[in-house]
Amino acid sequence: MTAPPSSVPGAGALRETGRLFALGATVLTQMFRRPFQARELLEQFWFIASVTILPTALVSIPFGAVIALQVGSLAQQLGAQSFTGGASVLAVIQQASPIIVALLISGAGGSAICADIGSRTIREEMDAMEVMGVSPIQRLIVPRVLAAMLVAVLLNGLVSVVGVMGGYFFNVVMQGGTPGAYLASFSALAQLPDLYISEFKALLFGFIAGVVAAYRGLNPRGGPKGVGDAVNQSVVITFLLLFFVNLVLTAIYLQVVPPKGS
Repeated sequence: MTAPPSSVPGAGALRETGRLFALGATVLTQMFRRPFQARELLEQFWFIASVTILPTALVSIPFGAVIALQVGSLAQQLGAQSFTGGASVLAVIQQASPIIVALLISGAGGSAICADIGSRTIREEMDAMEVMGVSPIQRLIVPRVLAAMLVAVLLNGLVSVVGVMGGYFFNVVMQGGTPGAYLASFSALAQLPDLYISEFKALLFGFIAGVVAAYRGLNPRGGPKGVGDAVNQSVVITFLLLFFVNLVLTAIYLQVVPPKGS
C-alpha cells in the first residue's frame, strides 16, 4: 500500500516550500494590480529604513575594516601590496555589502513584518479582509515587500560607501599603504558590472526577506506564542536562503562576466 502523503518523510517541508514559492509568485503578480497602496508603501519604507540605517552603518565599518586588514596582511605576505585596495573594495561591494544589508533587513525589518502580519492573522483580520473582497496580499504584503526591496537597494549603496571608506582608512593609515596605490588598484580591478550584481543581490535579498517574513506571519501556530516562534523561524529561514542564493548568483556572475583585463 502507498503511504499517505503526511507520512512520507520530507513531505511537510516540500509542502511548505511550495506554498512559500506560491506566495512569492502571487506577490510578483499583485505588484502590478490596481489600486496601488502608495501610502502603505511609504509608511513601511520609512519604518524599515528607520530601524536599519544606523545598525547597517555601524556594522559596515568593522566589516570593511576586517576585510581591509585581512586582505592587506595577506597581500603583504605575497608581495602584492599594490592590489590591496582593489581586492578589499571588490570583496566589500560584491559580497559583504549585500550580505550585511540582507541580514539586517531580515533581522530588523523582516521580524517586524512577520510580527505585524502574524498578529493580524491571529486576530482574524486577514479572513475579514477576504470576506469583504479585499486581497490581504495586495493590501498589506505587497507594500511591505516592495519597501524591503527599496530599502535594501539604498542601504547597499550606504554599506558600499562606508565599507570602502573604512577600508581606505585602515589600509592607508594603519597598514602604511599609499592613497594612490589604493585607488589605482581599485580602478584596475573593478568594473561597473560589480556594482550591478551588488545592487541586484540586494534587491533580490530584500524580496526574499519580505516574502519569507510575510509567509511565516500568515501561518502562525498556537496563538500569540506561535507569532513569536514564526518571527524566529522567518529570520533563520531567510538567513539560510540568502547564503544559498548568494552562492548561486556569485557562481553565475563569475562565469558570465569575465574579470577586467582578461
